[in-house]
Amino acid sequence: MNLAAILKSKGGSILSVGPATRISEVIKILADNRIGAVLVCEGDQLAGILSERDIVRTLASYASATFEMTADQLMTRSPKMTSPETTVAEAMEMMTDGRFRHLPVVESGKLVGLVSIGDVVKARLSQQEHEVDSLRAYVSGGVS
Repeated sequence: MNLAAILKSKGGSILSVGPATRISEVIKILADNRIGAVLVCEGDQLAGILSERDIVRTLASYASATFEMTADQLMTRSPKMTSPETTVAEAMEMMTDGRFRHLPVVESGKLVGLVSIGDVVKARLSQQEHEVDSLRAYVSGGVS
């Protein structure tokens, strides 16, 4: 299974904010949509990614001043990206090795989606369940 399959099942909506968006607004978007990160875009170009972790780290240092900061000030610039053809296993390895939980997906220079570690784990578990079911059927003689 590849990331294109995950994006197809998730739907095509991409949540993003502009670099000048205040952190107080980003927090509301994250909470309202029950997501852990948002893409920061300038027009149709990906400028960075901003996660709950980025916000919490800044809160620890700057307290309430964090709410008046902008997405541009807190975002991770030039995040790792991948293509829709990337396999679930490859994405999982990238995310584990890089210690990040969200991976923008780009095709022909255009942002096509964002996958989370939860999306990747769910897809991997589904793959494994299918493999186990196939093996059970084979062992029990259900497959000729």
